Amino acid sequence: MKPVNLKGTVARFKGNGRRLGYPTANLSIDTDLSDGVYFGFANLEDWLDQPALVFIGTPTTVGDTDRRVEAHLLDIPDEDYYDRQLSVGVRHYHRANETFANIDQLTEAMKDDEATARRWFANNSPS
Repeated sequence: MKPVNLKGTVARFKGNGRRLGYPTANLSIDTDLSDGVYFGFANLEDWLDQPALVFIGTPTTVGDTDRRVEAHLLDIPDEDYYDRQLSVGVRHYHRANETFANIDQLTEAMKDDEATARRWFANNSPS
């Protein structure tokens, strides 16, 4: 896919990602990208070209109704990044958004997404 850059201010949502072990920096922005899971590189303050799992869509499994962009930056400390500027270079489409039957199925899919992403990042650089 052709890289797409998404930028905005990190917004506060319900904190579901953190509770599931995948804290995210969320953007409440519009994008033409299809709903799903992507891989990309994020810039958030001192964290430059940081590998990130990117979810675009509505997280219906946890009961949310608002579409958003969520970026889980791999291997950075879990801190409060609200109201800070985030840019994400979305580089690779992984899979479509799904509504899972329960939280356990969702977290298993997230673990699989992370493993696949780490393999992808091992062979791809931000440039």
